[in-house]
Amino acid sequence: MMTTRTRFAVLAVAVVLLGYTFYERNYEVSAVVGLGIVLLIRGYFKEGTVVLAAKAFRNKEYQKAETLLKEIRNPDYLRKARRGYYEFIYGNIELQRENYNEAELHFQIASRFPLSSENDKGIVLVHLANLNLRKKEYDRAKAYIEIAKDLKISARIQSIIERIEKEIQKP
Repeated sequence: MMTTRTRFAVLAVAVVLLGYTFYERNYEVSAVVGLGIVLLIRGYFKEGTVVLAAKAFRNKEYQKAETLLKEIRNPDYLRKARRGYYEFIYGNIELQRENYNEAELHFQIASRFPLSSENDKGIVLVHLANLNLRKKEYDRAKAYIEIAKDLKISARIQSIIERIEKEIQKP
């Protein structure tokens, strides 16, 4: 859980420490420091700043969450679970801005990645159903609802699904 700037600062200190341990011929410590450097670099690509962005998003700091997500240069390198949340958070940010097409794109990508619970997957599907309901694409909205119904979802999500079903039946 580090920002990119913090990660690079720690990496710079670790490289200096690695040089010093080599100078002192303390190869055991050098190996440990080298392993730490490898883990820092791996974390940069596989973890990114998604956890920090999720915390900012939960606190309704949408601009901060977006800034943290933009620090991730290539989201394709993220672990599958992290990529799902990356897209989920970005979709919600676009939804807040009322960029519905962008939000739908991010939610569709998020639906293809594993999330921590079926309820989270249900939330993504409900967002997709709502977006398609706005566009009056009732068949697609109904398809998303049918998939969401098969998941273990909370009562709150279930009540939203019921409202969407009523909206679909109106036209």
